[in-house]
Amino acid sequence: MEDQVISSKNPDPVDQKPTNEKPPGVNRYALQCSIVASIVSIIFGYDTGVMSGAMVFIEEDLKTNEVQIEVLTGILNLCALFGSLLAGRTSDIIGRRYTIVLASILFMLGSVLMGWGPNYPVLLTGRCTAGLGVGFALMVAPVYSAEIATASHRGLLASLPHLCISIGILLGYLVNYFFSKLPMHIGWRLMLGIAAIPSLVLALGILKMPESPRWLVLQGRLGEAKKILKLVSNSPEEAEIRFKDIKTAAGIDANCEDEAVKMENKKTHGEGVWKELILRPTPAVRRVLLTALGIHFFQHATGIEAVLLYGPKIFKRAGITAKDKLFLVTIGVGIMKTTFIFIATFLLDKVGRRKLLLTSVGGMVCALTMLGFGLTMAQNSGGKLAWALVLSIVSAYSFVAVFSIGLGPITWVYSSEVFPLKLRAQGASLGVAVNRVMNATVSMSFLSLTRAITTGGAFFMFAGVAAVAWNFFFFLMPETKGKSLEEIEALFKEMVIIKQKERTLPFNMFVFSFVCHSL
Repeated sequence: MEDQVISSKNPDPVDQKPTNEKPPGVNRYALQCSIVASIVSIIFGYDTGVMSGAMVFIEEDLKTNEVQIEVLTGILNLCALFGSLLAGRTSDIIGRRYTIVLASILFMLGSVLMGWGPNYPVLLTGRCTAGLGVGFALMVAPVYSAEIATASHRGLLASLPHLCISIGILLGYLVNYFFSKLPMHIGWRLMLGIAAIPSLVLALGILKMPESPRWLVLQGRLGEAKKILKLVSNSPEEAEIRFKDIKTAAGIDANCEDEAVKMENKKTHGEGVWKELILRPTPAVRRVLLTALGIHFFQHATGIEAVLLYGPKIFKRAGITAKDKLFLVTIGVGIMKTTFIFIATFLLDKVGRRKLLLTSVGGMVCALTMLGFGLTMAQNSGGKLAWALVLSIVSAYSFVAVFSIGLGPITWVYSSEVFPLKLRAQGASLGVAVNRVMNATVSMSFLSLTRAITTGGAFFMFAGVAAVAWNFFFFLMPETKGKSLEEIEALFKEMVIIKQKERTLPFNMFVFSFVCHSL
């Protein structure tokens, strides 16, 4: 009987078909589409990375204080919260592809305003505009990639947006270093404004991409969906199987091919989704929602944004004072992040989401504890302990590395694949909203937090949050490696059914014992 039970601690696959065949390689066309869609994430990553250096010069040039700098860095995420909530319904109405175009245009407008930046209010307005684009980009890029990918390579394709974020962050750090040599009033404006160029190129180039076949099925455009599935699948047989599964998930007869019939009865723009997600969710949807929102919450509650945004300030408190050295050490953070996310893209579909995630978060607990200790000793000595400085740098790099090989990319992969088809876009947008709230909370409060409990104390706190996160993932997250999106939907439904049976088992045994005793 134990073999038939799917445990939340170590769930078994649903309807897994054992095979000795080597899985087919990644479809090149699907990979190309995912790469193009993920370019919007490079622009977002660049904006995050470049701001860590630009804020040093903005503080001097515009005479801003620490509170204004915290607001400037964090406001992007508050605006991204609204952007992500709008993005789900928007992508259900106009499609995944045009939502990426909209995100690119918002990035471009925001970059132009920040590059102009004659004063703090204009700079803040540009940051808010770019923030709306961030919300759209973070929601739509992983969803698009997951919806065109095959089950065997969905981890690779859906993690590409996060890899591109890291590439963008690294580019931002590099630009900080080289542009810091320009006159101060020109340097930071070029740092922020140059992102308008790739945004415009992407907005035009994205129009050559195909639409998500799953979105097309929801619109009743079955003929177009089938053509695209043939392009992004490894064989006509695989395309046909995926086509039937998607139609079934959309509530369309799997054998139905008459497009005119569906256009009248099955076309949907996401109406009633919020009711199914929040007001009256089924037990399976409730569990999906808890899992997806939980992983987004912990991604930033564990403190990654503190290192990415305030790296120069953290390393300065550890003992590095020269600006060029601060930027060089910060470039190391970007290199570690990009390198380990690149490695993670190849491990997700081999090792699996669950094992990689638990290993990652366990490593984060250790790295954050050591970082807190190193920074505490460095600050208490006035930055004069060389070993404390080295420990702080190594711990920060280790934290970024273990985060990037697990929790970083898996958050976006997992949340883009667990929601049922009809709820996917708006469910993912809700996850991004939670993600941005936590990002804003950390980025807008970190400097105040360090004044209250010291920089080392802040990272000890993050280590405690990471320990809680490990337990959350261990007990609540099933493995989704190698399953189609439709199989994942069935997995959560079956887990809920078995969980309900487990709850009634003790009561049934009690009744049985009571009856036997009475007889």
